[in-house]
Formats: sequence, C-alpha cells, structure tokens
Amino acid sequence: MFLTKRLFALAAVAALAACVAVPVRADEPKPAAPAQPVEAPKGRAIDLVICLDVSGSMDGLIESAKIQLWNVVNDLARIKPTPNLRVGLYSYGATRFDAKKGWVNKEVDLTDDLDEVYKALNGLRTGGGDELVARVTKAALDEQKWSTEKGALKMVFVCGNEPVNQDKQVNLSDVADQAKKASVLVNTVYCKWGHDNEIAAWAEFATSCKGKQVVIDQNKAAKEVIVKTEYDDQIIKLGDELNKTYVAYGKGGAEKAQNQLKQDANAKALPPAAPGSAAGAAIARAESKASELYKNAGWDLIDRMKDKDFDLKKLKDEELPDELKKLKPEEREAYLKKKAAEREELKKKIADLSALRAKKVAEEKAKQPKNDQEKALDEALKSVIQEQVKN
Repeated sequence: MFLTKRLFALAAVAALAACVAVPVRADEPKPAAPAQPVEAPKGRAIDLVICLDVSGSMDGLIESAKIQLWNVVNDLARIKPTPNLRVGLYSYGATRFDAKKGWVNKEVDLTDDLDEVYKALNGLRTGGGDELVARVTKAALDEQKWSTEKGALKMVFVCGNEPVNQDKQVNLSDVADQAKKASVLVNTVYCKWGHDNEIAAWAEFATSCKGKQVVIDQNKAAKEVIVKTEYDDQIIKLGDELNKTYVAYGKGGAEKAQNQLKQDANAKALPPAAPGSAAGAAIARAESKASELYKNAGWDLIDRMKDKDFDLKKLKDEELPDELKKLKPEEREAYLKKKAAEREELKKKIADLSALRAKKVAEEKAKQPKNDQEKALDEALKSVIQEQVKN
C-alpha cells in the first residue's frame, strides 16, 4: 500500500512538471532579456562668467542684466541633452571697490545656484570709477575654478564701454594669451553711448581671445514693451506654486527657501511690463524654474534625491525640516516622492503654457517693424552662446 501511494505521488509530480515545463521549439524565439536601465546622456559643461561695468553711466546695463538673465538661462535649457550650467558674476569700475584690485569685485563664484546669482545682480549699484577691462578679465581667469571636463564650454562676457585699454598695469595681449591657454573664450559686449570710435578696440580684444564682439543698446530691455498674452498670469502663478514643492533641509536650507521667494519678488518688480500684464522677467524666471537648469540640491531634498548616492536615512534629525520630523521614518520617502510628482506636473504645465506663449509672442513680434539694429543684452549673449555651443 505504501509503495502504491508513493508511485502515485511521483506520477502526479511528473504530470505537473510536464504541464509547467512546456518544451520550447527550436524555431521559437527565446524570451527577451530584462531591459537594463539606460543612463541619461550627460549634458555638456558650460561655465559662464559675466563681468558688468558698474561705473556711473551703466544703470541701464545692470537693469538689462536683471531683466534678461532668465531669458538666457531658458535659451540654454533648450539644448539637449541639458547642459550642466554654472554662472559667475563680477562687477568692476566703481570707486567703492579696492583700487589695488583695479576696482574689481567678485560677486559670485561659478555656481549652479541661479538664485544666488540673481540675488547678487539685484544688489549691484553704480558708482564712478575707472573701467579696467583687462583687470576684470584676468581676475575671472585667475580666480574661478573652471571646469576640467572634456568638451567644456568656458566663456567670459565683459560688458561695458569707454576705452578698453585703460589698464596701465595689465596688458590686454597678456590676458588674451592667458585666456587662449586656458581655453576660455572672452567675449565683449560694448554698450553704445555716442563714442563709436571705441568699438574697434573692444572688438580687437575679443578677437585676440578667440571670442566675439557684440554692440548693444544697454537701455533697450527696459524700454521694450512685452507682448501680453493670456498665458502670462497662469505661468507666474504656476511658478509660485512650484515653491510649495521645495523641501528645505540642512544648515541654511530655510534661508535659501526664503531667497527663492525674494528673487521671485525681485523679478516681478522689474519692467518691462505692458499695462495689466506681468513683468517679463517674472515670466522668464518662472519658465527657468521649470527647466532642468534650475538646480537646488544643496538645500532642497527633492533635487537632492536625484543624486544616486543620496540616502535619506543618513540625514540627522536636526537636518530635516519640521514637516518630515512629524512623520515616521518609513513615511518620509513616500512624502518626498509625492512632492516630486507634484513638481513634475507643475513643470509640465509651465512648459506647455510657455510653448503656447512663445508662439503667440513670435506671431506678434513678426508684425512689428525691424528697424533697430542694436541688440539688447539677452539677444547679445544668446547669439554668441548659440554660435559657440556649436563649436
């Protein structure tokens, strides 16, 4: 009886195996191997240092930079794969700066924290002095930790006017040689003020550095009338909503979050604005915040989560914001993922509205007469950057 039961059991197991292990015909394709995760292509490193003349006659240049910075960022954000952008800022030509340094002041080292750059821009003030182009360019070359990545695009934009060769201690030719050895392209942006005889020397300096020269009307951006569209206020509102998806952490995180709000307010306070419409800088800033170039991993947990080596559990409780401290450890990651999803949804809405707005603006601008040959600052920077990115 025992033997009979055992034989019966073995037969049942064999029958089951026959059902499960279905033979594969020789001509039948084998199951595909599990898909391996594909690493996103790495964007090109772009280091951009802007040097602004802040002598007495340059108020229009500073205002133009504050208005147009975000347009330049948005233009770079359209490059695919998205570049790794860092921006630095110098001011020069004010008597309040150290004469021994050639009246040059480093405002911000190269950083991907665009809010810090914008904060520095909004703090600039003019004051009379000597505008030493060679000195500020050399400072940027000497002091910045330029990218060492292969294929990195490294650029300096020196913006100003008056004679380019005022510096009696530092020669333009020596600076040009230094720039070429460091593979840094030095571009000049000359701000017209009725002394066109100065332009040729500025252009010559740019050429000697393998850079480009552009002539602008520094006041054009402040005078320009922004095309009003039905999408403007929606974009601004969504940009404000984005702030609610940021989760500040660590020392200084709360301060950085406040700075984000402050720079939103600074952008909204700037002209140009058509009657009843939001300021152009505020629209451009909201669009920048929805781009991949707006990074805040240094203080925001949602951006920090994108780092492959990040482990939320390794953060100390004192580094966490109150909203996470209230949650159980096992609930915190889910909370952050929900915030991240909310952010991506808002960014997509902004991108969709921005595309509609851009189409409307292009249609309206096509109707306007094209009799102004001088560029505004953002047009100047974008035209040169677009050309140099291709090289």
